[in-house]
Amino acid sequence: MSLTVLGDLNWLAVIVATIAYFALGMVWYAEYAFGRAYQHASGQDLSPPENQSAAVYAIPLLTCFVITLATAMIGNASNTDNIMEGILLGLVVGVGVALPVRFVTGAYDMTKPAPITFAAIGAGYHIVGLTLAGAILGLWV
Repeated sequence: MSLTVLGDLNWLAVIVATIAYFALGMVWYAEYAFGRAYQHASGQDLSPPENQSAAVYAIPLLTCFVITLATAMIGNASNTDNIMEGILLGLVVGVGVALPVRFVTGAYDMTKPAPITFAAIGAGYHIVGLTLAGAILGLWV
């Protein structure tokens, strides 16, 4: 694979998949979903500060873009060309990359009251988010 693959990507699909992945996080970490458990597991008050900067949203959006772009590049290299292959692609990247990274960094963070829960909620978000992104990428070849 070379960086020339960037010219072959469906950039609208990458942007839509990035936004869907990011938006899932807004639901995933909401109080009615996993927000309370995540807050307890992290040992922090995750309420937004009164004067929050755009970085609170920009950094997660940028990271969702980077991993979605990498997933799109892998999808292009593996000839992913339908929604089912896209779902499988997202699952493979989520379970094969995001889950181990999240667990190795989260499960051994002894500053957290519940490191395994902290890691599991974060890994679950990335697995579901990448599966969603992969479905969109596979659908919009």
